[in-house]
Order: sequence, then C-alpha cells, then structure tokens
Amino acid sequence: MKIKFDEQQYQLDAINSIVDIFEGQSVRVSNFSVSAGEILGQKHTELGIGNKLELSDMELLENVQAIQQRNHLTKSQDLQDRNFTVEMETGTGKTYVYTRSIFELNQRYGFSKFVIVVPSVAIREGVYKSFQMTESHFKELYPGQHCNYFIYDSSKLEKVREFATSSNIEVMIINIDAFKKSFEDPEKENKANLIHRERDTMNGKKPIEFIQETNPIVIIDEPQSVDNTDKAK
Repeated sequence: MKIKFDEQQYQLDAINSIVDIFEGQSVRVSNFSVSAGEILGQKHTELGIGNKLELSDMELLENVQAIQQRNHLTKSQDLQDRNFTVEMETGTGKTYVYTRSIFELNQRYGFSKFVIVVPSVAIREGVYKSFQMTESHFKELYPGQHCNYFIYDSSKLEKVREFATSSNIEVMIINIDAFKKSFEDPEKENKANLIHRERDTMNGKKPIEFIQETNPIVIIDEPQSVDNTDKAK
C-alpha cells in the first residue's frame, strides 16, 4: 500500500517562511576544518563537510522581518541567538513541514547537515517512522537529493563520523537525554553521556565535536518539552 500525501497551502506557507529566512544565501557546500585555510569560500579539512552560512545577522533579521510582515506578525527586533519559531496546531503536519523544509533548504542553499532534537524516546521513534513513510514521497518531489536519516545510538558512534563526512543530506534524530549530561570535571567524566567523551576510534575527539563542526541546522521538536530547563538549553 502506498500512502498519498496531499499538499496543504498552510504547510507550504510554513515551509516558505522557514526557507526564506536564508534568502540571499548562495548554493554552496563547505568543508570544515581545524585549519584556517579557505579556498573559494569553502573550508577544507579531513574531518568532513558542514553548512556554511554567508549571511550576516542583519541580513537574517531583515529576512525574518519581511516574513513576519507578510504573515501579519509583530516584527522582531533581534535574532534571539538565531532561534526561529514556527508554531502549528497539533495534527496539522509539523513533522511533514520540517522534513520537507530540510529538502528545500538543501535544494536552494546547499545546506546538508541537520539535527532533530526531540523530548522523548517515543517521539524519536515516531519521527523516524515518519521519515520512513515519506521517503518515497520526497524522492518523487526531490529526485537526486539523497537523504540519510538515522537515530543517534551511543553504541554506534561510527554513524556520527558518517554524518560528518557525508556529502548527502544527513539527518540525525536524537532525544535530549542522550547528550544532556556533560561534565568538565575529568573525575566525573564517566558520568557524562558518551557523546561528550573522547574516543580513540574518533582520533581522540568527542562525538559532539564532530557534530558541532558540521555547523548543523538544529530542529527542536516540541521545544516547550525539550529546552525547558537551563541545563537542557
């Protein structure tokens, strides 16, 4: 049985509101590096490939204000640390909207690294299932844009390296508890999530460092449940 997805105009409006934040960004894939070398606007390294944002905060703010104006919303006066909120009623397809936004952001600007943070294991599994159900749908809409999506698993940290080095669209789905425990005190290091611990198999680096270096776009599903404490933020 094949599921047919009907486009709703309010969903397309929401997607455009997200994608238009980066209006003026040219399509480009950048390599990130521990070295400072840049060639043709790209940073090259042996570590992998990351998103490169060309726009200034002022340009981003002007884009946001234009989006707010066309949606009859009060204009923001600052970017709030580049945190952008899209509000949708329950059951109106927010997972579809942010999934399709990933493909649109890649098609228009070349962004390829995304992390979806969810509040619980149950929602994490639901998001993964949604990606499975919409896979053929998005292959038809965006031919040639290969998307690799996976659930972060601390016993399979090689997936993090693949996330960093792949040139395809990479989507990591992770629940907040998988990386919330972090300690700077070496004596307490064994209490930290594995994502914060140095690994011999990752050139002595922490998995979180590979993720950070990709400069990912982070999608927070149900933020009222994810970053509702200072520690979670």
